[in-house]
Amino acid sequence: MKKIIKYVIIDILRNKIMLCYTAFLLVISLSIFNLEDNTAKGLLSLLNIILIIVPLVSLLFAAIYVYNSSEFLELLVSQPLKRKTIWLSLFCGLAISMSFAFFIGAGIPILIYQASATGITMLFTGLLLSIIFVAIAMLAAVIARDKAKGIGLVILLWLYFSIIFDGLLLFILFQFADYPLEKLMVGLTALNPIDLSRVLILLQMDVSAMMGYTGAIFKDFFGTNIGFAVSVFVLISWAVFPAWLSLKKFNHKDL
Repeated sequence: MKKIIKYVIIDILRNKIMLCYTAFLLVISLSIFNLEDNTAKGLLSLLNIILIIVPLVSLLFAAIYVYNSSEFLELLVSQPLKRKTIWLSLFCGLAISMSFAFFIGAGIPILIYQASATGITMLFTGLLLSIIFVAIAMLAAVIARDKAKGIGLVILLWLYFSIIFDGLLLFILFQFADYPLEKLMVGLTALNPIDLSRVLILLQMDVSAMMGYTGAIFKDFFGTNIGFAVSVFVLISWAVFPAWLSLKKFNHKDL
């Protein structure tokens, strides 16, 4: 298993797309922090980029890598290796590589300019988002045999988590504006790892006061130690559950 993980990591880290992704994050992060007089404002500007770019690149790169590694996977399956070992090795290699690229590109500038609780939270959630969307991409890739359909599926998933989900929440809020839905919104936030990460970081920045009564509800739950622990558990579940489903599907897939 260690040899497969090592091979995958080395192969990915030499990939030009991965190098460009790391360099892009690094240039953007350094530029934002150097342009802003207040590093806290720079962190807020960087947040929006991270929540859009990291899921998109993690989804697309992981899905394309799995499809391009189909012959390699067939070769490994023909060897006396368990499918569980092969798939988990591929997942670990992709997750470690994407996390490493994020840490170099955005994590190091965050630690240099804003090594506060907010910065650490952003770094932690960024790493988790990288792993989460690698797991979701691998699930999509193992479900859709055709490469074009699989890539189309991961793009739709990114659109759903980044844009459509928020639109659905706003639609519910407007349609049922006469009802107290603030507590329901706390539960619905857990259904989207991007929104959950955004809420955790914004609450660390103490901008929840600008969110009105809903912000107070979020702060009452996510601002406590129990709420933070539950949020982290939910984010980890977002990585574990899709990875488990993809493993189960791969074990029974006819290659």
